[in-house]
Amino acid sequence: MIPELGHFALILALAVALVQGTLPLIGASRNDDRLMALGRTAALTQAFLVILAFGALTQAYVTSDFSVANVVANSHSAKPLLYKISGVWGNHEGSMLLWALILALFGAAVAVFGAGLPDTLRSRVLAIQALIGVGFLAFLLFTSNPFERVFPAPADGNGLNPLLQDPGLAFHPPLLYLGYVGFSVTYAFAVAALLEGRVDAAWARWVRPWTLAAWCFLTLGIALGSWWAYYILGWGGFWFWDPVENASLMPWLAGTALLHSAIVVEKRDALKSWTVLLAILAFSLSLLGTFLVRSGVLTSVHAFAQDPARGLYILGFLLTVTGGGLALYAWRAPQLQGGGLFQPVSREGGLILNNLLLCTLTVTVLLGTLYPLFLDLLTGDKVSVGPPFFNATFVPLCAPLFAALCVGPFLGWKRAELWPALMRLRVAFIVAVAAALVAMTTIDSRSTLAALAFGFGVWLIVGSLWALADRLKQGTLRTTPRATLGMVIAHASLGIVVLGSVATSAWHTEVMQTMKPGDRISFAGYAVQLDKIEQVQGPNYVAERATLNVTVGGKPYTVLQPERRLFTVQRRQVAETAIQTNFLRDFYATLGEGDPSQGWVIRLYLNPLAPWIWLGAAFMAFGGFVSLSDRRLRIGAPRSSKTRRPTPQPAE
Repeated sequence: MIPELGHFALILALAVALVQGTLPLIGASRNDDRLMALGRTAALTQAFLVILAFGALTQAYVTSDFSVANVVANSHSAKPLLYKISGVWGNHEGSMLLWALILALFGAAVAVFGAGLPDTLRSRVLAIQALIGVGFLAFLLFTSNPFERVFPAPADGNGLNPLLQDPGLAFHPPLLYLGYVGFSVTYAFAVAALLEGRVDAAWARWVRPWTLAAWCFLTLGIALGSWWAYYILGWGGFWFWDPVENASLMPWLAGTALLHSAIVVEKRDALKSWTVLLAILAFSLSLLGTFLVRSGVLTSVHAFAQDPARGLYILGFLLTVTGGGLALYAWRAPQLQGGGLFQPVSREGGLILNNLLLCTLTVTVLLGTLYPLFLDLLTGDKVSVGPPFFNATFVPLCAPLFAALCVGPFLGWKRAELWPALMRLRVAFIVAVAAALVAMTTIDSRSTLAALAFGFGVWLIVGSLWALADRLKQGTLRTTPRATLGMVIAHASLGIVVLGSVATSAWHTEVMQTMKPGDRISFAGYAVQLDKIEQVQGPNYVAERATLNVTVGGKPYTVLQPERRLFTVQRRQVAETAIQTNFLRDFYATLGEGDPSQGWVIRLYLNPLAPWIWLGAAFMAFGGFVSLSDRRLRIGAPRSSKTRRPTPQPAE
């Protein structure tokens, strides 16, 4: 009965979304208060109904209701409770329901926190958000019903993909979707502004918090996914330029550009058309990622569906959303005239350079991701575009971005001089050069590029902190705006990520050795002995567990216990790495195949500064949340009067 309740709630949610997506638009065009007021009520109602549907599916998973086909395909009674819950979104249908849930929640948030918006703008934003919801709810009901029954109900289910039975993957999708779907709000604001023919500083002030929230969640989602790939897949790396990894990176890059571009609109009334375009593209790239993992064009652990019909629906929806937004932009954007004039060397000029580089990086990733797919479609040829391409194109483009990142805060608005700004950063430059020289001479004299990149990481940290110190000369930490503090934290944290990425990629040490119990090897100054291989029983798996005794100078240092797990339902093996960290490096061990007669394959890695990658990403998101707490963003623009509601304008 509960699954039917959830299914019925989805049907009602679709009906409410249709009302929300039409009547408030009509009301905004006619200045009809009654029709516009429906938008807020409908948004809250739709959110309640989708919450009800999601709760019904969750209940089916938690209670192992194997009369529901989705539960049969993705759960098992022996699974731990955490993975029963995460199994709700660990599949195609459930993940799309999670997407619809987050979309409805964002719509409700706009309804609740958008009281200061002009009535017409809020109505249009809620209507556009609802029309996006119509697309996803219809997709769920007509192609991907998560409540479909199976009869007779089997005694047990097929279980969840073993690679997804991990705490990192339990929380990775919700965070990632909060980022993806968060950009739907910026898209809705952009389309609503184009319909009204009005983009101004107040509009930018309203858009920035939603952009910032989406960016923070997407940062955490990408970082958590990278951490999972690092310690579960057992290959010792953290980023492989997999197409699905790239699919999450592209909206992050576009969202970062949008975040900085909106500042120029708010502060200087410039870059209006560019900011609106970025808002459209950021969400379009989020939808592109959805298409890639659900169309069958990719084979990946992230790929949920291989049904071409579903892929065609999502492709059509992607083209409708993106094409509709771009068509409206082409029609209305010429009317959005910017009012702020500035010189190339200025804070505005620095932010434009930032945007150009970020967008170039986005296009580079887009081409590297889609080229093999288009080539396969047109010619049938199979090619692989992987790390060599991206390391040769993406990484060099980061250098000018990092070089300019610390200079921008020292430039004045409208007009500035470059040399005085560079002189104020001379200490940061000296420290960065010294760090690069030390890295080159003491770590590896052949890794000149790695040492240079390491210097850029130090430059970002010291330069960002130097900007804060310069600001504190004019006041105290208490009087410094939180948006400024958040910027400093985020920029410095990016430097921490760069240091961790460079050190782990360029200066790691690894060895692969076949060992039997009692064998000992020397590795990077450590002595590693395989003490034993034992069989262990998990809740829904059996495993071989190695015990590796690590000593330094004959003194005990640590014990590592990597495993090779066999999940009994799926008959699939998964490596479980063992990592000992001191936050300056990771000692990383994996257990491969073997037997008592031949021995077992042991892989050991020493990854310097590896933890800094994820600590830096976490601090980046923290910096974003600090900025989000800035009172100026929370209160937004002044509340508009009922008697002076702005009317649609054809031009600025």
